[in-house]
Amino acid sequence: MGPVPAVAAIRLAVRTALADHQPGDLVLVACSGGADSLALACAAAFVAPRLGLRCGGVSVDHGLQDGSPERAREVVELLRRRGLDPVESVAVTVGRTGGPEAAARAARYEALDHFAERYGARSVLLGHTRDDQAETVLLGLARGSGARSLAGMPAVFGPEDRYRRPLLALPRSSTAAACAAEGLDPWQDPHNADPAYTRSRVRHRLIPELAEVLGPGMPEALARTARMLREDTEALDEWAGREYVACQHPEGGLDARRLAELPTAVRRRVIRLAALRSGAPAGTLAAAHIEAVDALVTGWRGQGPLQLPGAVEVRRTNGRLAFGETAPAPDDGAGRSQQLTGAASK
Repeated sequence: MGPVPAVAAIRLAVRTALADHQPGDLVLVACSGGADSLALACAAAFVAPRLGLRCGGVSVDHGLQDGSPERAREVVELLRRRGLDPVESVAVTVGRTGGPEAAARAARYEALDHFAERYGARSVLLGHTRDDQAETVLLGLARGSGARSLAGMPAVFGPEDRYRRPLLALPRSSTAAACAAEGLDPWQDPHNADPAYTRSRVRHRLIPELAEVLGPGMPEALARTARMLREDTEALDEWAGREYVACQHPEGGLDARRLAELPTAVRRRVIRLAALRSGAPAGTLAAAHIEAVDALVTGWRGQGPLQLPGAVEVRRTNGRLAFGETAPAPDDGAGRSQQLTGAASK
């Protein structure tokens, strides 16, 4: 008799996500002890050896709740009993930059990167589901974000495609059913039900209301929209990457005239790429910043330099956009420096 459908579906998703791995590669599972990551860890523990792979796990203790060190140790013990090796818990200090959720995410990925590099892991599996993807799309809509944000979470990302999300096509109900079938008692994170957090309100209030008004297939439809937008976004990003090289000015920076000839969607992606490579942090570089820099190309009236997040200065001089330079005043117009460090700046 085979596994219940939920367990079989998750195992198949993990097998698909690891199809490009080679025998002997190490796969790590990031496991909080919740239903999603526990179901993923159990599936990986089953699938990896059958593909000739090693499977380990890591539990990140954010230190934000009472008893979190003990819970992390319990997760480590459970994963070891399931045959994962190596397995460790990693305590992190969560800062304040970007709000509590963003700060916790940054601390978590820093710890996961360190653990993966320490053990030479080929990949790290994350337990985000289709429902998480739907919530991400709705949050992007609420912020008035562009296609990049509405495209949701990528299935594969990070250095050398380190991070994998095998469960993005599966509903959260599948992980709960898999844990029940495996005899596991997942931890219920109180933050997930705390209305102080925007994502919690989206999960417990907005999505049920949308499902009542528009039908129960909302999470699946939103995730499908994200997948299609991601395909478009990746194609535009690839185009922009080629244009970024072609737009390099002999004196440094980007050729403003060549930029002006590009479609808006491509041109702004080239500008964003230049800003990121000059040191602007992706988490605080907003659409308003890119639009303001774009105005130096399409609406040039002698404006002064712009100040982007990360102390990156952008100015137009001699027909080019110079990023991060402290050159003298431009000779094709001068104006007052514009501070654009806030995400809502215009």
